This record gives sequence, C-alpha cells and structure tokens, in this order.
Amino acid sequence: MLRRTLVAALAAFCFGLCGRAQAADSLVLQLKWLADAQSAGFYVAQAKGFYRQAGLEVTILPGGPDITPSEVLAAGKADVAVDWMPSALAARDKGAPIVNIAQIFQHSGLQLACRRDSGIRRPADFKGKKIGVWFAGNEYPFLAWMAKLGFHTDGPNPDITVLRQGGGVKLLTKKQADCISTMTYNEYGQLLDAGMKPSELVVFRYDDQGVAVLEDGFYVLQPALTDPDKVDPLARFLRASVEGWRYAMVPEHQAETVAIVLRNASPGMTDAPHQQRMLREVARLIPGTDRGIGYLDPATYQRTVDVLLSATPNPVLRQKPDGAWTHAVWDKAFAR
Repeated sequence: MLRRTLVAALAAFCFGLCGRAQAADSLVLQLKWLADAQSAGFYVAQAKGFYRQAGLEVTILPGGPDITPSEVLAAGKADVAVDWMPSALAARDKGAPIVNIAQIFQHSGLQLACRRDSGIRRPADFKGKKIGVWFAGNEYPFLAWMAKLGFHTDGPNPDITVLRQGGGVKLLTKKQADCISTMTYNEYGQLLDAGMKPSELVVFRYDDQGVAVLEDGFYVLQPALTDPDKVDPLARFLRASVEGWRYAMVPEHQAETVAIVLRNASPGMTDAPHQQRMLREVARLIPGTDRGIGYLDPATYQRTVDVLLSATPNPVLRQKPDGAWTHAVWDKAFAR
C-alpha cells in the first residue's frame, strides 16, 4: 500500500514537472505595420510551425499608421515590438527602457515620392510644398532630413506644410500633397497600381540623401534581459523568426509565402500581385552583414544615431543613447 502511494505521488510530481517543461512559452509580437508581406517571415514562422517547434506560442498583433510599437511595448502589451530605430530611440530618450536585440532590415526602404508636375526636382524645391508624412514615430527621419536642409516644419510660418499621412496613396493621386512618404516595397507600387507612371514621379530615397536610418528591428524592455527565464524564449523566438525569413525569401517558396500572408492580411492588403512585389522588394532590405539575418551592425546603428543627433536646432535625441542595443540574445540564439 505504501509502495503504491509513493509511486502515485512520484507519478503526479513527474506529471507536473513534465507538463510545465512541455508547456509552450507565450509571447506577444507587435508588428510595425498592417499585416502584409513586410512581416512575411513572422507569419511563415507561425504557419510552418517554427515557433511551435521552438516551444513558443506567439500572438502576432498588426500595427498601422496610428500605432507606435515602442509605446505598446512600454505599456506592457507586447513582449517584442518590431519598430524603426528612430522611434525606439526617441522613446528611450524619453525614459522608456527599450533595447534593440536584433535588426531584421539592414537597409532603408524609405523615400519621398513627388509629383513631377509640382515642379520639384531636387530637395531645395521642397520649400513651400505640401508633404505627407507618417507619424507614430515614423516622422523622425523626415524631421532630421528637413533640419539638415535648413527647413522649418513647425511654427507660424513653416517652410513646408506637413500633412499627416495615413495608409494608401490618395494624398498624391488626388493632388492633395506634392510629395508623400513611400516605401520601396509598398506605397511606390501602390502609386503605379493607381495609374501613375514612373515618368510622372520624382523619387528621393533617404539612402541617397545621407539620412537613411535603420528600420524594422526587434525591441524588448531592459528588465527582460536581466531574467534568464525571459532571455531564453527571446532567443528561441529570434531563431525561429530568422528561420521564417530565410524560408520566405527563397524564390521557390514565394507562392506559398504569399498565400500565408494573404491568410493573415489586414483588410485592403489582399492583392496577391502587390504582396508578391512587396515580398521581392522586402527581401532586398534584409541581407547586409556576414553574421547573418538579424545581426545589428554597430556601425550602422551609430549612423542612425548620428542622423538623429544632427537634426539641429531640435535634434530627435536629447543625448547620445547608452545601452540601447545588445547582441546577447542574438549570440544565445545562434551560439555555435
């Protein structure tokens, strides 16, 4: 009788331990933009079971023009946020303990697309024009660029009228703006789909203007990095996400990847040819370092910081950031 009781107790104890060991770690990911091919790798990782195989249950929250991922993260509503570095650094500058743990996009896709019939041919021609800009943290690269050009964007007599831009491209196609913000992989294609010809547009890539900044990266709160029980699932999440992106970028997987994206796409983002084009263009922005997808190059990080600090007389950052990034999670995820 005693023996049976001990066996039963040990079995119950083992069941409890095993159940906890096998339970998936829950993690919430806040995206930068609407659910589309910009986030294809994450949806592929979820659909192909890469997260599940890593012992994770990942909830993916779409973003949008009025959502600031760093604010969602700081409010404790997500464990990881995909955000542009200027937005994350600006939030950190204001006191939020936000840290970059990986950098998915290594190159900038941001640009201004202007109507040729507006008379704009060079950046100096922006003066007196109406320009559409995304806010929710996306305005910082634009403000830094305008400061570099010596243009005032606020006050009673601004040099440029800044229009708050939402999703879509109607501000430009309806001639409500002279220029709008576009991404190489999204809105520029939307302009072409709307009937505008490349010859009707003058495009200024931030990369070409010396004001390119790092865009989609992974951010977490500093306290998570001091807890081994949280660093481990973050490392597994990063590894599985990179696996998703590697799969998504293989040309032979494009049709499958787009089908996965379309199953998750936000309303208005279900145009398959557009998503295919997005995926091809996004894939151009991801490779960039010999360490692999997700590795943050310190030199590129510093370039972003320099752009934000140089936006005088009103720099985006009040001081040079310290401790704003770490390779600790990347090293754990890909330790050899």
